[in-house]
Amino acid sequence: MHPRIVRFRLVALLAVIGLFAAACSSENSDTAQADVTTTEAPAVETTTEAETTTTVADTEVVEETTTTTEAPADPFAEITDTVQAFVDDAGLEGAGLIIVERDQGVLYEEHFGTFDADRVSMIASASKMISAGVLLRLQEDGLLDINAPIEGQVDWAVGNPGITPAQLVSNSSGLVGLGPNLLYGPYLCQWGVPNTLQECGVAVFTSSDDDADQVPPDSEFRYGGAQWQVAGAVAESVSGKSWDELIDEIYVGPCGVDSLGYISLGAVLTGAPGYPTAFAGDPDGVTPSENPNIEGGAHITAGDYGKLLLMHLRGGECDGNAVLTQASLDTMHADRIAATYGGDAGFGDTGYGMGWWVDRETGRISDGGAWGAVPWLDLDDGYGAYVIVEDDSSTGQALKDEIEELVHAAVTGA
Repeated sequence: MHPRIVRFRLVALLAVIGLFAAACSSENSDTAQADVTTTEAPAVETTTEAETTTTVADTEVVEETTTTTEAPADPFAEITDTVQAFVDDAGLEGAGLIIVERDQGVLYEEHFGTFDADRVSMIASASKMISAGVLLRLQEDGLLDINAPIEGQVDWAVGNPGITPAQLVSNSSGLVGLGPNLLYGPYLCQWGVPNTLQECGVAVFTSSDDDADQVPPDSEFRYGGAQWQVAGAVAESVSGKSWDELIDEIYVGPCGVDSLGYISLGAVLTGAPGYPTAFAGDPDGVTPSENPNIEGGAHITAGDYGKLLLMHLRGGECDGNAVLTQASLDTMHADRIAATYGGDAGFGDTGYGMGWWVDRETGRISDGGAWGAVPWLDLDDGYGAYVIVEDDSSTGQALKDEIEELVHAAVTGA
């Protein structure tokens, strides 16, 4: 609060009395000298809390005090310190963190270690919410009904009548997921063996070799796997466009997320555990594939992922461009497996929408990946965050757990 300056002004009026004596006028008369008496006003000093004013006659001297207001504390300082300490303690190469808010946009973006704003990272399963959005957009365009059986929407979908696109992207199709066997024989094309996304989708959906391992759709949560390749193949079939073209038209152009793209994981996985260092942050250095991995093959910078989170918070708009409607976003964010078949995604009381895990306690949604990319949204309070460490899922999740409530306090407090 600025100090209030009160000014007192005292003007002393001098009474100047001139006594003039005039002698009688005569040729030889002496001139009478006038006596002038001057009375000087005394100095008056008035002191207030804010200043001291001294007035002498008509001269005013003002001595003003200066009040210094300290800059407010940085609400994100503790977050910065926590991430830096985590990176140091874990011996990580670096990390990236962006925090966005519905009305204010980017509140915080920081990079640690060797990471910078241009760092392009593979994000594994943090790709899923992006991929699911493609199918919701195709529904908006009248090209797809996510709740209708695929059979009848594309001409190759035979062998699994009744499976819908919504079931594919909520991990509820009944097809075999990533567990217990990542290298499940009938679905090896999901790792990018030389074929196209269309060929992979058809091979998975029409195979009879998986019959004994399937369960009825909407009866069990089975995370990930080739069901996402089927979803990508459906998207290509109904649109007449490649997956890369769909990503460019739906996200890259409208949102300006030039770093976003998809590759085949088979092109960068070497069998060694942890982050695929063969990617080396350079999408152009990866062998091109017509069979990108739909559930986990995306690469992007932290800043561009933040733009996608803002799109989810702003009714589906990016820079004034419509990407998705609020109705489509609501569909993606909702706990579909609970509403449809009373499902539980494990990890405690956790639900699942379309590409988003749902924390049934806090209401927050997230889409963490195997290599330490973790985005999350608090839809009630209108903010989101994304952290990337290029390590493994447990490391990324551990860092998210350390800063999640710090982020909440900083955003809601600010």
